[in-house]
Amino acid sequence: MKKIKSASPKILSIDIGGSHIKATILNEKGELQMEYQKFPTPMPSTPENMIAAIKKLVKEFPAYDLISVGFPGYVKRGIIKTAPNLGTEAWKDFDLSKGIDTELGKPTRVVNDADMQGLGLVSGTGLEMVVTLGTGFGTALLVDGQLMPHLEISHHPFSKGKDYDEYIGDKALQKEGVKKWNNRMKKVLKVLKTVVNYDTLYVGGGNSDKLNFKLEKNIKIVTNQEGIKGGSRLWLKDERHNLITSIPTLVE
Repeated sequence: MKKIKSASPKILSIDIGGSHIKATILNEKGELQMEYQKFPTPMPSTPENMIAAIKKLVKEFPAYDLISVGFPGYVKRGIIKTAPNLGTEAWKDFDLSKGIDTELGKPTRVVNDADMQGLGLVSGTGLEMVVTLGTGFGTALLVDGQLMPHLEISHHPFSKGKDYDEYIGDKALQKEGVKKWNNRMKKVLKVLKTVVNYDTLYVGGGNSDKLNFKLEKNIKIVTNQEGIKGGSRLWLKDERHNLITSIPTLVE
């Protein structure tokens, strides 16, 4: 476990998406130290191209001590297992944590992007769920502020052989139109309520603003800016030794 002596560390928080890479600097409380910047996701989205784009994006950023990365796929201990919207074949078993650590020279933690957003959004009370509506369908579950093991719910079959990504992802929205997509979202939210029985559901992602029906009181629309703050919570302070240490491996 990597440790860094720091009274008030600065965290480079990066959110990798299907269309853009977004980044900012946070303090340990999750407060933005600069406006978040974005850069187009490179095509093809290979690990090498992605790291090169991240380096270009953060080249002029202020100094930072730690790095947190949200990645759109299944991540296990910093190693990418699947990357449905970037190309799993190129990413499978790629150690993104080590790759960024090596290139940028700072301790790096990588988790699923919805998981990282979840850390930045939730109240920390009860069973809370985060879903992101963007290129695909991201999810995260937290109990009293602690991340649960990540589930790729997006690839669970939902209707007529289609998984969640295919049913309500961006391609489905473009093909079917806003009206039909909203009808599908009503069905999805009804299923999630029954299956998860969450106390609060947070809905984010680029397509969340296209929801045009009344939501239940325990469902909240949130922004990507709010979610990126979760990067600070990937690192906790050990007050006994004034060290910054990684949070429990439950998030991995």
